[in-house]
Amino acid sequence: MPTTTPVPTMLADRAILRLSGDGVRDFIQSLVTQDVTGDLPVWAGLLTPQGKCLFDFIVWPDGEDLLIDCEAAAADDLARRLSIYRLRRPISIERDTGLFVHWQADGRMGAPDPRLEQLGRRWLGPADEPAKGWLEHRLRLGVCEGRIELGDLLWLECNAAELNGVSFTKGCFVGQENTARMNWRHKVNRRLLVVEDCDAGQARALYPEHGLAVVHARVDDVPEHAVLPKWLRAALA
Repeated sequence: MPTTTPVPTMLADRAILRLSGDGVRDFIQSLVTQDVTGDLPVWAGLLTPQGKCLFDFIVWPDGEDLLIDCEAAAADDLARRLSIYRLRRPISIERDTGLFVHWQADGRMGAPDPRLEQLGRRWLGPADEPAKGWLEHRLRLGVCEGRIELGDLLWLECNAAELNGVSFTKGCFVGQENTARMNWRHKVNRRLLVVEDCDAGQARALYPEHGLAVVHARVDDVPEHAVLPKWLRAALA
């Protein structure tokens, strides 16, 4: 019988940080925007005190440890930032070089992406060949991530509330005051949007191979060629 070649699933631009030690969940809970004391995985951000994005990532459980699925290019900087907050806590923050992030647009492996079910399913495991299609799949659903796309924008301008990236009931986190104030006042005047046929000068990130770009636009002046999936249309209504 003919054999079926496995479809590559590894997201080569992602890395895993392993956080271990007594009180590791409480440590992360006090820092990040989403609640990590309940069911995982969750998408979360680590912000400046003013509520601007420094890093975004997905938090996974592994026994008593936490695993942070983050942008590979930002992993070392994220580890250093977390180490600053660690102070004297007996918590280890290390790169886990044996685990890699995997993705499929459909199937039964892993868990639904915590941001948006339509993004597909993710799991952690050994390396395989790099997956194809993730970038365009994500962008066509209007979902932005990483330092190039999110930059230092206010977390709610990154569509974090709509994509399950913030809890307004979990208690304090870095940048919580301004983030909560924006939510209460409904003052999210600008949004990250994916657009087609964008002028390179207006783009935060440009993907010419897909005819797409990421822009930071006013909600009362949405670009004509913006990609507006259902979840984003509801947010802009």
